Amino acid sequence: MSIFTVILSRAFKAFVTLLAIAVLNFCLLHAAPGDPAVVLAGEAGAADEQMIEQLRERFGLDQPFYVQLGKYVGSVLTLDLGYSFRQGAPVAELIAERLPATLLLTLTAFVISLVLGIAFGVAASARVGKASDSLLTTLALLFYATPLYWAALMAVLVFSVWLGWLPGFGYETVGADYTGMARVIDIAKHLVLPALTLGLFFMAVYMRMTRASMLEVSQLDFVKTAKAKGLSGPAIRRRHILRNAILPVVTLAGLQAGQLVGGAVLTETVFAWPGIGRLMFESLAARDYNTILGVFLVSAAMVILFNIVTDIVYRLVDPRIGARA
Repeated sequence: MSIFTVILSRAFKAFVTLLAIAVLNFCLLHAAPGDPAVVLAGEAGAADEQMIEQLRERFGLDQPFYVQLGKYVGSVLTLDLGYSFRQGAPVAELIAERLPATLLLTLTAFVISLVLGIAFGVAASARVGKASDSLLTTLALLFYATPLYWAALMAVLVFSVWLGWLPGFGYETVGADYTGMARVIDIAKHLVLPALTLGLFFMAVYMRMTRASMLEVSQLDFVKTAKAKGLSGPAIRRRHILRNAILPVVTLAGLQAGQLVGGAVLTETVFAWPGIGRLMFESLAARDYNTILGVFLVSAAMVILFNIVTDIVYRLVDPRIGARA
């Protein structure tokens, strides 16, 4: 099966999956307790029954459930995510404003965790049983067991408050009005702590899996044959062991990309990072249903996109998979 055919097949499945997720999210959210009309009326200081009924009628909340569901599915099919009751703006605009910050954070954390995890895993497997292997394995266990919120708070306390090396909150320095490369550097400084915090857990997972997979593959017959031919240790690890050992790591990375998006909610909240995770947190408190549904749908689309990219990378790393499909 060619890469083009794979992409078309995955795109069709992604469309069906997204539609099912949209319907499921709508049903679950409307089954949850809480009435957005009551919240809006309360914030307006006029929580009388007449005001609440007017708000329900204005936003279509007085209509039967199946009518609301049909309208929502129709809107999703036309890429209309609705209107935010609370913020007075189209949901698509709100998400478009926040999405670049979330993509920057999650992609940076993903690349850091994958690259460092594989590099440390290869280094540990090459020195198995030695002090450096024990040190890397212990650090991986420490990062794996550390709760995300605790790591985030300690990172702010140590590197921002005590040492003053890096900014602890926000996307860029407020009021500095940097432009060009100065703004890029300013954003990069603000990105270091949240990206490292978000990627620590996954770096530990990839490091441990790479180490275990490298050690397992190094015991196979074709590796012994390569050694018998006189190839050097680094050449065997690079050409024969790593190429086969990295496949399960790539698979796991694609599956865990969704958890990175989920973990971004907490990270963005702690570091005041203006992404869609923080937008969802604020919308949950305000019962802003349309915004919550929009963020859920975009997050699901990001997870599916990560998995499609993983499938393609999987076939590029090992062309035998495409030939067997």
